[in-house]
Amino acid sequence: MIVRELEDIVKNRLNKGKAIVIMGARQVGKTTLVKGLFKGSNEVVWLNGDELDVQNLFENISSTRLKYIFGDKKYVVIDEAQKIKEIGVKLKLIVDEIPQIQLIATGSSSFDLANQINEPLTGRKWEYKMYPVSFAEMVLHHGLLEEKRLIPHRLIYGYYPDVVNNPGDEKEILKQLSDSYLYKDILMLDQIKKPEKLLKLLQAVAFQIGNQVSNSELGQICGLDSKTVERYLLLLEQCYVIFRLGSFSRNLRNELKNSKKIYFYDNGIRNAIIADFSLAESRNDIGRLWENFIISERYKKIEYNSLWKNRWFWRTKDQAEIDYIEEGDGQIKAYEFKWSPTAKHKTPKLFLDNYSGSTFSVINPENIEDFLL
Repeated sequence: MIVRELEDIVKNRLNKGKAIVIMGARQVGKTTLVKGLFKGSNEVVWLNGDELDVQNLFENISSTRLKYIFGDKKYVVIDEAQKIKEIGVKLKLIVDEIPQIQLIATGSSSFDLANQINEPLTGRKWEYKMYPVSFAEMVLHHGLLEEKRLIPHRLIYGYYPDVVNNPGDEKEILKQLSDSYLYKDILMLDQIKKPEKLLKLLQAVAFQIGNQVSNSELGQICGLDSKTVERYLLLLEQCYVIFRLGSFSRNLRNELKNSKKIYFYDNGIRNAIIADFSLAESRNDIGRLWENFIISERYKKIEYNSLWKNRWFWRTKDQAEIDYIEEGDGQIKAYEFKWSPTAKHKTPKLFLDNYSGSTFSVINPENIEDFLL
């Protein structure tokens, strides 16, 4: 069994007087994690926000009735909490009026859940993001050497728990997952008027990972105006499909200031969207797959280890560029990502000279552990 990094973090927050909120895409293992915390326990009330009777239960609910429903249970878990109207107010009611209860809520759309809980639960919650299985978790599961051998496979099929646990069925599982992403969590939102355009946008983004993109360029490909592209991208971010990386700019006049790159949280979803599961060894986009993989894995490391880092890429109008930059505790670190350990690279002298004290490293499959563990 794969031990998830977030499990120990959540365990340490139990019974500390605050709600615990876990957000992440569907099927990343949120429910499995919470069930594992209380395996064999009869002290838990489980409620699923996807179920209509649970949604109805919370209509005009009072703390008095909630106390009768919860009885002498010590824990209440509300799965897919974003489906319950005004869930933030309801969670606040439980935290304030039934303090002996440890409340745990999970959600698969930050657009719905985060917007509803941020104000009512200010100072009353611990909030965490959960991602597909991480490189670090797999290393703990079966060792560094074995996981490094599987990197070409991970670049194609990614790290969703069902994908990892069912070798041989990856394509079918990813097709179902990508459909769930598109139709259950995004297209059902009222804001989406042209679902076929959203699919075109996702495909356009998938082909552009690792490249600079603009809303106007994406709009031309998809037949959407720039404002609609921005709105769709935001929804895709809030449903944990993609994330954006902005450009770093401070000292040099010719640095690009408002550019962005877009990455997928999971390589398998990206490849499912473009219907390409060909082997890593035969791909002409292997460099971009490696870049998407390594940056998304770094995001997991930062989140699970509570590291405070600002993140960018860097490029000048003269085409000097760096794949990834982090800044934390006054230190700027620049990274280049190369799939081949023997690939040539240029040390970014212009950047290092203008940002005193910054460092530069090249990350490839041979030294991946230095970056992700």
